[in-house]
Amino acid sequence: MTGFGPQDTGMTTDFPEPTRISVNGVELEVFEAGRQNAGNPIVLCHGWPEHAFSWRHQVPALAAAGYHVIVPNQRGYGNSSRPAEVTDYDIEHLSGDLVALLDHYGYEDATFVGHDWGAFVVWGLALLHPNRVNGVVALSVPYQERGEIPWIDFMEAVLGPDFYFVHFNRQPGVADAVFEEDTFRFLRNLYRKNVPPAEPQPGNSLINIARAETPLGEPVMNDSELAVFVSAFESTGFTGGINWYRNLDRDWHLLAEVDPIVRQPALMIYGDRDTVARAEGLTEHVPNVQVISLDCGHWIQQEKPRETTEAILKWLANRAAA
Repeated sequence: MTGFGPQDTGMTTDFPEPTRISVNGVELEVFEAGRQNAGNPIVLCHGWPEHAFSWRHQVPALAAAGYHVIVPNQRGYGNSSRPAEVTDYDIEHLSGDLVALLDHYGYEDATFVGHDWGAFVVWGLALLHPNRVNGVVALSVPYQERGEIPWIDFMEAVLGPDFYFVHFNRQPGVADAVFEEDTFRFLRNLYRKNVPPAEPQPGNSLINIARAETPLGEPVMNDSELAVFVSAFESTGFTGGINWYRNLDRDWHLLAEVDPIVRQPALMIYGDRDTVARAEGLTEHVPNVQVISLDCGHWIQQEKPRETTEAILKWLANRAAA
């Protein structure tokens, strides 16, 4: 899968053709719009199990608003490199890719937007390379406070061995294989909205979703949009993306000596129905943050594309006017 225009997806939204860019020892598949707006960059970072295409609704509007929009498939995804070593997916490597991407374009800094794992990476980037980030927009995943014990150990103690973060680490390869048994069924079942509340079931919740015969709720995207994701993951498998989870304790150690305060202006967008926990003390670590909530689940920019785009554009305009 190389490019996604109307002829490929049946959509009216044209998604840019990609280029492959060598950065930080890997090659990233990068989609761009608004090159005529050079000097005003904004970088959109997807989550798991996602793809640059998850920003398809935001790209045209941001380009029209005067931004050079840069949308990488991060390492492990799409036609970007998928290194074999698990440790090649830690926060130093992932943030280093984004720094090298700025270097490629000759930018000192940029505004970074991240959803899900992409938000975690952008928060980490702001800590590790604060001079390269002039603003942060995070969707779903807030700043994660670095507690006294490593994150996976903490999750295992509080949420148990079946919690998917823990399972990915303690039973490497098991979930990957289940997801790949039927990539279409897994992604069809996962990308849902308006899912009715249900009692938690035993086992890894994502494996349960992958094996469910009937999806719950309503689809987040149409069949042709879903086909882009299915085709990408049928090609790559899921291990590259899952390796991000398998570095979470390593990330905890790597961030030990870093100033934990994000000093850049930030926008935090929550989904009211998202299962990801909100950060109670967000302003303690992100003092210059604006928080908004949208009536949606986890796939915020795809469930509420217009509202998400408007929120980002309004925040950007207010920053520019300040």
